[in-house]
Amino acid sequence: MAIIKKFRIKSFKNIKSIIEFENVSLTYGNRLILDNLSFKINESQIFGMLGPNGVGKSTIFNLITGLIKPKSGKIKISGQEVIDYPIYLRTRKFKIGYVPQYGGYFNDLSLYDNLKAISEIVIENKNLRNDRINYLISNFQLDNVKDIKAKYLSGGQKKKLVIALSLLGEPKVLLLDECFAALDVLTIKMLQETIVNLQNENKITICICDHQARDLLACVDVAMILSNGKNIAQDTPSNLVKNIDARDAYFGESFSFK
Repeated sequence: MAIIKKFRIKSFKNIKSIIEFENVSLTYGNRLILDNLSFKINESQIFGMLGPNGVGKSTIFNLITGLIKPKSGKIKISGQEVIDYPIYLRTRKFKIGYVPQYGGYFNDLSLYDNLKAISEIVIENKNLRNDRINYLISNFQLDNVKDIKAKYLSGGQKKKLVIALSLLGEPKVLLLDECFAALDVLTIKMLQETIVNLQNENKITICICDHQARDLLACVDVAMILSNGKNIAQDTPSNLVKNIDARDAYFGESFSFK
């Protein structure tokens, strides 16, 4: 597959971090999930997380949104420590959008009614709701399926719907959990283009975790490799695949994404 990202944001363009993990540790029972994990995501960056099953990628999303709390360490969003902030306050104050791997929509509601239902929660000004809904339907080219129930949409249309739902509140940060999983090649390419366009047009900070390394590396500015609860390598895609620690822990010797 051709590389989707035509350019990559360099550190000199924007060095202001929007999400920071400082020595974050987390355990489930006797199992250590994150071990003094530290990393930063800069504003307007597309950031990727890679690693084997159970390494803690989705757990990091749960920590960012406030669904769970770490055992120790600090989590900052826009420079503020947020560990004691509840989920709803993080979402509203720091404008965080989340796209889950599965679901995220009402099966028996039409695409339009899904958007209408969520808009009533996240958009206070009633006069702005329809404008925002119509903008997203048009932007994601969903006009011809807006009256179809969500359960009858294709995989790509469902993914577009869930992303549109997450964008209703105009988030500054968008979290995408396993967004390329179980999608065909053309749908993955469409989704990659959607992600890059969101960054280009709306300057949204996007964080993606996935097992599809080539698909993720094709559209991110920077990626991180997680292994044994630690950040063992973080760099641009072209540099990351050459990193010895990243190859030993995740890619292997023969991996290439171009």
